[in-house]
Amino acid sequence: MLHAQNQYLNTRVQTSSPGELTLMLFNGCILFIKQGITCIENKDFAGKHTNFSKAQNIIEELQSTLNMEYEISHNLSSLYTFLQSKLFEANVKLDIDSAQYCVTMFAELRDTWNEALKNLKSGEKVY
Repeated sequence: MLHAQNQYLNTRVQTSSPGELTLMLFNGCILFIKQGITCIENKDFAGKHTNFSKAQNIIEELQSTLNMEYEISHNLSSLYTFLQSKLFEANVKLDIDSAQYCVTMFAELRDTWNEALKNLKSGEKVY
């Protein structure tokens, strides 16, 4: 069963557009932060660190894909840096509020990104 899931995910990643891949990164980041919060609540400190580290790796990937020719990319880079620091704080200080703040922010980014993708697919202008 696990092998079939891995094959499905591998195929999904290989056949997704760059926009869909970014959406998958947002979703993965949210998932890992939520799992990290659960680990804090369960006093699973190794699991907390693993999940927050995975989320931080995703944030680094999101940051590395920004096209810095655009002003919005500079704004997103600053936001990602800030969220990295909040996640680091959550990891070190076992701060669920900081982690939840990151979940909220990434959910907003994901929802905005998803709406932009829908508009692009329908031919609407995205400003």
